[in-house]
Amino acid sequence: MLQQLSESADWLRKEGIVDPEIGIVLGSGLNQIAAQINSELEISYADIPHFPLSTVEFHEGKLRYGTLGGKKVLAMQGRFHYYEGYSFNQVVFPIRVMKNLGIHTLLLSNAAGALNLKWKRGDLMLIDDHINLQPGNPLIGKNDDSLGTRFPDMSSPYDQEINVRLLAIAEKLNITLRKGIYASVSGPNLETRAEYRFLKIIGADAVGMSTVPEVIAARHLGLRCAAISVLTDVCDPENLAKVDIAEIIAVAATADDKLTKIFTTLLGFL
Repeated sequence: MLQQLSESADWLRKEGIVDPEIGIVLGSGLNQIAAQINSELEISYADIPHFPLSTVEFHEGKLRYGTLGGKKVLAMQGRFHYYEGYSFNQVVFPIRVMKNLGIHTLLLSNAAGALNLKWKRGDLMLIDDHINLQPGNPLIGKNDDSLGTRFPDMSSPYDQEINVRLLAIAEKLNITLRKGIYASVSGPNLETRAEYRFLKIIGADAVGMSTVPEVIAARHLGLRCAAISVLTDVCDPENLAKVDIAEIIAVAATADDKLTKIFTTLLGFL
């Protein structure tokens, strides 16, 4: 794996990606940040050695490098999921490549279902903590000490200093930013009524199918992390309606502008 990481990073450097500071992972229906980047390079995942290919139709499958908020950023337009058939090491491979290239902070976004019934579709939720319910972990297997310690601390996976800053930025911009706990499940099916009840009982405010493996790998690498969910549907087990994936993507798109403003403002402080 280390050789593949090195080969991918070296290839990207030769293409012109030099000393990025911030990595950004864009979730389903969230692309406006990428459009705001003063882009120097746009590279398809298919062209990058050893990169997986995004198989989800609403994920662009591109890496964009340039300047945003005065910082050199490297943005993933589309991520990889366990449900696509990839191993957890493949899911987090791009995060490890970005670290190899030089990033010190990782910002993530996702589309998620709201379990907290006080919230509504289109709201943003700052992830304060998570519950990993995916059937694996990207750190399983022999540990390479050059990447990180065998037993990385997860007492605060989401950087508290950045989170405080994000809440202050949202307030100044007059954007509602909830704060809660994100449960990550394997998918790709959505949950049953009983599963939503279970997730609420164990303390989750939102549920999705991504982000947590990436955060685990990032913390293993020593990266600072922050993540925001766009709440695209309400998961009320007592009044559960059928969910249309196209509608979820449409709701995510309506919140994209708010997310872009918050993250772009944050970059000036990192």
